[in-house]
Amino acid sequence: MDKRNLLFREWRLMDNQRTVLVTLLVSVLASGCSIKRIAINKLGDALAHGGTTFASDEDPELVKAATPFSLKLIESFLSESPHHKGLLVAAASGFTEYSYAFVQQEADESEDQNLEAANALRVRALRLYLRARNYGLRGLETDYPGFEKALRKDPKRAVNVVSAANVPLLYWTAVSWAAAISIAKDNPDLVADLPKVEALIDRALELDEAFANGAIHSFLVAYEISRQGPTGSQVARARKHFDRAMQLSNGQQASPLVSLAESVSVREQNLIEFKSLLNRAIAINPDARPEWRLVNLVMQRRARWLLARTDQLFLISDTSEK
Repeated sequence: MDKRNLLFREWRLMDNQRTVLVTLLVSVLASGCSIKRIAINKLGDALAHGGTTFASDEDPELVKAATPFSLKLIESFLSESPHHKGLLVAAASGFTEYSYAFVQQEADESEDQNLEAANALRVRALRLYLRARNYGLRGLETDYPGFEKALRKDPKRAVNVVSAANVPLLYWTAVSWAAAISIAKDNPDLVADLPKVEALIDRALELDEAFANGAIHSFLVAYEISRQGPTGSQVARARKHFDRAMQLSNGQQASPLVSLAESVSVREQNLIEFKSLLNRAIAINPDARPEWRLVNLVMQRRARWLLARTDQLFLISDTSEK
């Protein structure tokens, strides 16, 4: 092939490439919203899976200061991509965890010194929990159109359509909703939502009882004490969930220990068990499982606060100390 023919073929190839590039450019300009949505979804994927940095942090106060920015960033992405599943899970979990660790806990700790400030914090915590719940419901609605309406009509039947892939949404929706109810016990409309919480968490347990190394069982330790309807001892059910939570976490999470002490030991006025459980929680090495470091530090703080309130929680004294 002579040089002229070779140059002609190269020119044709370059011309074809230019045509393809022009076509792509026209497509991009014509569908700018679609390209923007793709970019947001990609960033959203990265953001939704970036929670391990906070979870392994050793400084809760640093996380407390940084989390609001992260949550608002998630919300800004959701405003552009409102049905991004990863972001909806991140929003439901993030607002729930932030509210519990840094708003409700602060309210509990400040109540004795400043009741007005504590009540204001609880109002804020309630709003954050409800925001988390709403994101969870939106996530479930994304996969199951009409889910929220069905849940409000017949909770037990509605949750049967949810698959194991959506256990995180079931869990965080239930936890945030239950937390909101626990703060607003004087709100009859919210308290009336308890059957919906139970349907969500029971379905999550049915689909994946080992979720997050026993998180569902840990939640149910406290919840069983107030659950109405099932036969048998509430305390026995709570202790059964405690045993399973400890098994699934290999005894390396403080949450079930604190939950049993706060909900069951106080109820039974078992001071010796109360102190034993909380001291076991405090003795857990947060560095043993870096992915649980932050939650263990938060729960160990609550354990110390509960121990400091022993005289307020128990009517009997610890005879073992005499």
